[in-house]
Amino acid sequence: MNAMTEPLLFKRGERELVSFATQPSNYQHWTLSVEGDVARLKLDINEDGGIKPGYKLKLNSYDLGVDIELHDAINRVRFEHPQVKVVVFESGKEKIWCSGANIYMLGLSTHAWKVNFCKFTNETRNGLEDSSRNDGLKSIAAVTGACAGGGYELALACDRIVMVDDRSSTVSLPEVPLLGVLPGTGGLTRITDKRKVRRDLADIFCTTSEGVRADRAKDWKLVDALAKPQQFAQLVESEVAALRAQSTRNGTKGIALTPLQPAIDELGYHYTTVDAQVNRETRIATITVKAPAAAIESTPAAIEAAGAGWWPLKLARELDDLILNLRTNELETGTWVIQTRGDANKVMAADAVLEQHKDHWLVRETIGALRRTLARLDVTSRSLIALVDAGSCFAGTFYELALACDRIYMLDLPDSPDAAPSLQLNAANFGRYPVVNGLTRLQTRFNEDGATIAQLQGLQDAPLRADQALALGLVTLAPDDIDWDDEIRIMLEERASLSPDALTGLEASLRFPGRESMETRIFARLSAWQNWIFIRPNAVGEEGALKLFGTGKKAKFDWKRI
Repeated sequence: MNAMTEPLLFKRGERELVSFATQPSNYQHWTLSVEGDVARLKLDINEDGGIKPGYKLKLNSYDLGVDIELHDAINRVRFEHPQVKVVVFESGKEKIWCSGANIYMLGLSTHAWKVNFCKFTNETRNGLEDSSRNDGLKSIAAVTGACAGGGYELALACDRIVMVDDRSSTVSLPEVPLLGVLPGTGGLTRITDKRKVRRDLADIFCTTSEGVRADRAKDWKLVDALAKPQQFAQLVESEVAALRAQSTRNGTKGIALTPLQPAIDELGYHYTTVDAQVNRETRIATITVKAPAAAIESTPAAIEAAGAGWWPLKLARELDDLILNLRTNELETGTWVIQTRGDANKVMAADAVLEQHKDHWLVRETIGALRRTLARLDVTSRSLIALVDAGSCFAGTFYELALACDRIYMLDLPDSPDAAPSLQLNAANFGRYPVVNGLTRLQTRFNEDGATIAQLQGLQDAPLRADQALALGLVTLAPDDIDWDDEIRIMLEERASLSPDALTGLEASLRFPGRESMETRIFARLSAWQNWIFIRPNAVGEEGALKLFGTGKKAKFDWKRI
């Protein structure tokens, strides 16, 4: 697939696939401009540019294609413009900032399309906050006009929201009164957890379709600052100056994010650093992540010269694209088996380079890309099984892949210990890639047991065989070579026989034990409710609110509370 020319929706044989690859020259909806240390992302949606036919993107409303462009644009700022400290989100249309997800698109979409769309959009907004928190890329929503639903949820993901006080501009989350669904990309959670809006005011706000104008929005903490139209540009500049002072970005010359070039065929998705073989009969995807073939560039100059070809960055981009492709295009492939291949020493050496140069702008952004990719794996609604077998190299960053899985099986070779696979821990496992709950994956695995974590920290860099890893709790089971094939086969067959709906609920509930964060509440709680609401007749039945929106007819609800 050529990412420079392939449309976002394309065909391979009889199958219609979504591509997540684009670039600024192909954008239909966003304009990215950079002036010094400020980037401006202007939303001016092409009504006829929907990713699928059958609806028009009126009132600056968006669909998956719009958010694919946004995801790409933010990555361009991260890597191609490292001097940028602040991103300003603006509208290119009069009197309308963004009206959120296109309702007609949602009404025409399958359940799976709606859920995947909301999840990807959620991740893009979480990624914006991740970059602010960890990498110093700040953002402002400069609201001029109506800002509703998912549009306001994008504003909520920014560090600051400023609003023009023109007596007509409003912010709103109208999904409950208008559509019979919930704000789908974190709005309910962000107004309380992030903006600290009082719950009774939040209740009024989320059940009122007409929205809130600037003065009340400021009083209720829904926006941070406001100004009359004549002073609004000055207000935006003062907010930019304040955020500029908070930014820690210090890059100068960026790198080009060259297009990925996966080969997509009936057997799967094939990249340089990762590969997925898809068996649609067994509904299993086998994902192989490959260690670098040689030592990676290890000086700042060489890393910058390697650019998008630098192995850790290429791995992050290719693995992220693979996850999105499998999640969106292989809906019935419910089990992902993750394996690694190559020299563990080279993985450990690559991790040492990341640790040594973690303050260099490109290394920091690469670590951020890996962190967000692993977080995308954490919240993927698939059964994730790691197999630590012969030829594996689950070390450091690669062991994080295993820790993201629901189970880890490790081959034990008691009669051939020198040939047995091993696990290795390093600094990457103790804080480099926090989960969305704010903990490391080891802290999450061991329920914040400090004594266990301290013991594991003392074992860094030591190869651990299956019996040792099992005793330490680093793997789930360790079958020997006699039982390995049968145990793995039976386990995968049993998994495939279970209800995919029940497994999705089970996995989402078990992956984030203990403490909650805003992100876990969005994914594990709000997303679960939205998933359920999206299949209820009150929303999507023939007389449901989502289906009847725009027809002039009033929804007919089943009034029973369940």
